[in-house]
Amino acid sequence: MKKIIRKIVCTTLALLMLCNSIFPCTGITLASKDGAVVVARTVEWALNDAQHNKILVVPRNKSFRGQTPQGYNGKAWTGKHGFITLTAYGQPYGPDGMNEHGLYVGVYYLPGFAEYAAYDSTKAGQSMSVGDLMQWMLSSFKTVDEILANLNSVTIVNVDNKDFGGAELPFHFKIVDPSGNSRIIEIVNKGEVKIYEPYLGVITNSPTYDWHIINQRNFLQLSTIPNKTMKFDAYEVKPTGGGSGLMGLPGDFTPPSRFVRAAAFTASCRPLANAADAVFESFRILDNFNIPLGAQVPAAHIPTDIVSATQVTSSSDLTSKVYYYHTMWNRQVRKIDLNAINFSTIKEQVIDDDALKTNTVKDVTPKGAKK
Repeated sequence: MKKIIRKIVCTTLALLMLCNSIFPCTGITLASKDGAVVVARTVEWALNDAQHNKILVVPRNKSFRGQTPQGYNGKAWTGKHGFITLTAYGQPYGPDGMNEHGLYVGVYYLPGFAEYAAYDSTKAGQSMSVGDLMQWMLSSFKTVDEILANLNSVTIVNVDNKDFGGAELPFHFKIVDPSGNSRIIEIVNKGEVKIYEPYLGVITNSPTYDWHIINQRNFLQLSTIPNKTMKFDAYEVKPTGGGSGLMGLPGDFTPPSRFVRAAAFTASCRPLANAADAVFESFRILDNFNIPLGAQVPAAHIPTDIVSATQVTSSSDLTSKVYYYHTMWNRQVRKIDLNAINFSTIKEQVIDDDALKTNTVKDVTPKGAKK
């Protein structure tokens, strides 16, 4: 009996470790000298192909109905603004999105800490799922301040979604508008809403945001200034190379380590002249957070329908209202210019530019090179 119990416990712990290691995402914010604001992030989902590479275009004036444990009987609203969003398993929401006014909403996993309100059927009219919350913010508001002023008018409740294996969806949010105004929204303790000022625009996953801020105190010694040569009797000891000031920067893929690393790279970012500089610098920084599949998932659990734990990396130019991204299937950067979309007339549709699942390679072999 003891052996059976021990086996059950070990199996459960192994599954918990697996579940807590497959949803790491990292987000940053960069600003350029000309005032542009760029928000970028990686998307990791190492269970299988979650179809994060598909982008949904949502027009203005769409009718929405929030979902509750009883069905689609939650808050009803009509969207004022059009938006685009990454998807997940064909759902009308996903890791992040931007609306036609440059308002950005990013969703990040917060397992073990996010805890939504208990559903009260008498308050169904103000209730919605966490996915609905993302759509509500993007379709209803232009600025972060508008969201904050209306956030207490809705109640987020847990809704089991079979498309996610029936699992809970414990998320927290990063919202940013073109002015650079930004907040982190966390829903904990059975519906308590916590609001935080982002630290250098950085966000990862669990624990809660206040814990990450406290943890930063452990890394105050980090600097881009290289260590100085020191003399010990007859020995003169020099740094072995550049980067010695950042010695001790954590390099693993846990949320606390990624938070510290993202903050260090953001704080030390080179001066950026314009939005284009900021967009491509954000991709360079986030290259440090790409996770090879085998580094994140135990060998016995590696899925066969994805090639990377990092399925998408996106960069949103909130000032120019242009959404850039590349995927695990194709590293070529693609863009969607929201200014070129007439959200009053466009039909709701899905953009899928990864149908071939093949990287685009440009052949620059000189002519006549063959022997």
